[in-house]
Amino acid sequence: MKQFDILITNGLVVTMDSENRLIPNGAVAISGDRIAEIGPMTGFRDCEAVKIIDAHGGIIMPGLVNTHTHAAMTCFRGLADDMELMTWLHEHIFPAEAKLDHQKVHAGALLACAEMILSGTTCFADMYLFEDAVAEAAKAAGIRAVVGEVLYDFPSPCYGPIDQGFAYTENLIEKWKNDPLITIAVEPHSPYLCAPELLVRAAELSESHNIPLIIHVAETESEVATIKERYGKSPIAHLASMGVLSPRLLACHCVKVTEADMELLAAFHVKVSHNPESNMKLASGIAPVPRLLKAGVCVGLGTDGPTSNNNLDMFSEMDTAAKIHKVNAMDPTVMPAQTVLKMATIDAAKALGLSAVTGSLETGKQADVIVVDTRKPHLTPMYNVYSHLVYAAGGHDVSASVIGGRIVMENRRIKTLDIEKLMHDVRQIAAAVQAGDQ
Repeated sequence: MKQFDILITNGLVVTMDSENRLIPNGAVAISGDRIAEIGPMTGFRDCEAVKIIDAHGGIIMPGLVNTHTHAAMTCFRGLADDMELMTWLHEHIFPAEAKLDHQKVHAGALLACAEMILSGTTCFADMYLFEDAVAEAAKAAGIRAVVGEVLYDFPSPCYGPIDQGFAYTENLIEKWKNDPLITIAVEPHSPYLCAPELLVRAAELSESHNIPLIIHVAETESEVATIKERYGKSPIAHLASMGVLSPRLLACHCVKVTEADMELLAAFHVKVSHNPESNMKLASGIAPVPRLLKAGVCVGLGTDGPTSNNNLDMFSEMDTAAKIHKVNAMDPTVMPAQTVLKMATIDAAKALGLSAVTGSLETGKQADVIVVDTRKPHLTPMYNVYSHLVYAAGGHDVSASVIGGRIVMENRRIKTLDIEKLMHDVRQIAAAVQAGDQ
C-alpha cells in the first residue's frame, strides 16, 4: 500500500505543465517536500496519507508566483496615493524609508507574507531595504522567496555607501546558500539611480554566483528621457552596451520599450516582470506585453509593492492584466486567460530561474500547491477553468496552501503566523509614521 505525507483529493487538477494537463476528479500526493504522484482519484484508492486535504470539487493548482514586489512597504500602504512616480518616490517614500530598520522591515514583510499566503501566492520576488529581515520573515512564514538588497548610488539606510551594499549582498548569498525556500538575487534599483560601474559590478556578481539579477527598467517616459540625455540610448540599449543583459536578468516594468528594445530583450533571453496595476495607478503606462510575448520574451506577472498597487493579490493582478491589454488593443482575443495564468505560474517561475522547482504540478517538483474553493455563488457554474481563475476567482477563494510540502494554510487559517500580532505590530509602525517620529 502506498503511503504519502499529504494527499490533496477531489478536485480539478490544473497542472500548468508543458502539456497543460487538466485532471478532473484528480488528486496530488506529496511525500516530504515534493510532489510524489498526480492523477485521477481512482489511482489513489489503495493508499494512505498522514494528512488528507479534501478540495470538495474545487481546483487544485500550482501556487501563484509574484515576480516583483517590495513586501515591507505594507508599513506605508496608503501613505502617499494619487501622485506621479517621481514625486511619490522622492517626496514621500524615500523620506519614510530613511527611518526604517531591520525590525520594522521584518514586521512589514511578515504581514505581506500573510497577505500573500491568504491570496494564493507561494513564491515572491522582493527588492527592498534590510532584505535579510525579509528572508527571515519568509522563512518564518514558510513561503518561497527570491530576495535582494536594493543597490543605488546614494547611501542606504541599511548599509550606508555602495561598497557596503555589495558586502551586504555577498553576506546574504553566503548566509542563505542552499536554503530550500530562500534564493538571493542581486538587485540594483534602476539605470537612473545606478551609475554604470554599479550596474556592471552587479551583473558580474550575479554571473559569478549564477543567481538572478533584478532591476526596474523603462518604467516611465521621464526615466527614458533621463537615460537618453545621460547616455544617448534607451534604458535597455544602455544596459546592453554594458553587457548587463543576460538570461539571469529580470527587467521589471518595461513599460516604455521600443521594438529595438524588445529585440534586445529577446536576443539576450531577458525575462520581464509585468506589473499592470501599479503601472495604472502611477499612470506610468501599459507595457507592450502582447508584443513582448510575440517576440519570444518570457513575461511573469507581479504586483509591485503595497504602496503602488495597493494589494498583493495575484488573482486581482491576473484579471487586470488580461483586461487592460484587451482594451488597449481594442481586441478581446488578446491575452487569453490561459496565457495570463501561465504568467502567474510557470512563466513567472521561469522568470525567477525557478521553473525546475515550482510553477507547475509535476512529479518530483517542490510541492507548492493551492486549493481554490469553488462552492460559492460567484464561482458557479464553471465552464472553463482558466477563465474562471482569471476573471471570476479572487485571492479570498483560496482555502488551502502547501509550500515545500508544508501546510501553511488550511481552511483559510494560516498555521505559521499570528496574524493578530502582525497587524498590531504594523499598526504601531504606522502610528509612529503619522506622528512624524518613525
